[in-house]
Amino acid sequence: MMGRDRGRRTGAYKVARDLPASFQYAVQGLVYAFASQRNFRLQLVVGGLALVLGLWLRLHVLELGVLVLTVAAVLVLELLNTAMEAAVDLAIGRQFHPLARIAKDCSAAAVLVAAMASMLIALLLLSPPLWQRIVGGV
Repeated sequence: MMGRDRGRRTGAYKVARDLPASFQYAVQGLVYAFASQRNFRLQLVVGGLALVLGLWLRLHVLELGVLVLTVAAVLVLELLNTAMEAAVDLAIGRQFHPLARIAKDCSAAAVLVAAMASMLIALLLLSPPLWQRIVGGV
C-alpha cells in the first residue's frame, strides 16, 4: 500500500479492515516518527544504549524490565506528542492560536518529564554495577 500511494492511505478515517492492516498502519506510524522526528531517533538511541548497558552489566531481570518500561514510556509519549501536534496543525492550519501553543507545549513537556525520569531511573539502576565494574575491575 505504501509504495503504491507514497505513504498516503485513502480513507484514513476508516477502521482497519483486519489485524494485519492494523499492524501495517502502526508500523507506518513508527516509520514516520523515525524518519521525521529527531527527538524520537535520539530517544531510541539513548534508550537502546541504556538497555545494552543494562545487559552488559547483567542487571536483574526486574531492573531490565524497569528500564524497558521507562524507555517505552518515553517513546510512546513522543509518538503521542507527534500525533497531537499533527492533529492541532490539521485543525488550525498555519494560523496561530494560544490554545494550540499551550497544547503543543504541554505535550512536549510531558515527553520532557518522562525523559528526565527515565534518565534518573537509568542512572539509579546502572550506576552501582557500573561503578563496581570500574572500581572492582570485574
